[in-house]
Amino acid sequence: MEDQLNSILEGDRRALARAITLVESTRADHREQAEALLAALMPHCGHSVRVGISGAPGVGKSSFIEAFGLHLVNEGHRVAVLAVDPSSRVSGGSILGDKTRMEDLSRNESAFIRPSPAGRSLGGVARRTRECVLVCEAAGFDVVIVETVGVGQSETAVAEMTDLFLLLLAPAAGDELQGIKKGIVELADMILVNKADGDLVEAANHAAADYRSAVHMIRPASPNWRVPVLTCSAMTGDGIAKAWRKIEDFRAAMTDSGEFSDKRSGQAKAWMWSEIEENLVATLREHPDIKARMAGLEADVAAGTVAPGAAAREMLSIFRGT
Repeated sequence: MEDQLNSILEGDRRALARAITLVESTRADHREQAEALLAALMPHCGHSVRVGISGAPGVGKSSFIEAFGLHLVNEGHRVAVLAVDPSSRVSGGSILGDKTRMEDLSRNESAFIRPSPAGRSLGGVARRTRECVLVCEAAGFDVVIVETVGVGQSETAVAEMTDLFLLLLAPAAGDELQGIKKGIVELADMILVNKADGDLVEAANHAAADYRSAVHMIRPASPNWRVPVLTCSAMTGDGIAKAWRKIEDFRAAMTDSGEFSDKRSGQAKAWMWSEIEENLVATLREHPDIKARMAGLEADVAAGTVAPGAAAREMLSIFRGT
């Protein structure tokens, strides 16, 4: 454990990869080791800028992150990318192709890219993404990017574990603006219209103007920040530097107002309750009396002879021993 800890703190990318594998493991003995490692790493965490990036498939998230990451490493930053890939509900497998799509960034010594399967987690992130962020911070990465699955309006969990939530959009086509769900736009701290190059420059500018009008109709999450809507091109690099400056402006504004530390404290408490809920459900499922009754109750619910609510109350009653 001590050797692993020291290797991580020295920025060893192989040690970092092994630590994330340990953190993501579901084995009980691995969970104990992971919690011990995280406890030792905690004093060295919390010094990065955490950026969550979401957007519909095809919007160019991977291309943008590569261009954005290369810009940051050229400015002297160390960048970690935690890319979450969708998992098949049939086989449970994931393609995990993000590292291949970010070929240049993955070869850079100042960058680290880790694709992870979403599994059964909702909200576009993997269950252990929060822990992975902490491990990357302890390894000295001062910018940690979390790329979500990108499957629609449920892409909101990333906003609960990052400092800034960046929504990446493509130049509007048809009723795309109408199709953007209000819930995810309300959470965005910055909106970027990607692919503003070639024949799409004019469309991207029009889309940005439409999104600015839409943002004005939504009550801002913070009185100290007005959500910027910018255009950029991952292909040409236009707008990438400006996007980073806006992120720096956001962090400065939130830090000066005290919202930055308040947000992280709130996220830590929400994380604790999330762990409590998940562990309670796992403990309930393993309860011997519950296991003995579960199959019968599930059959009754499936047959329509017992209401799901009544079955749930019975299981909770058994669990409480009442």
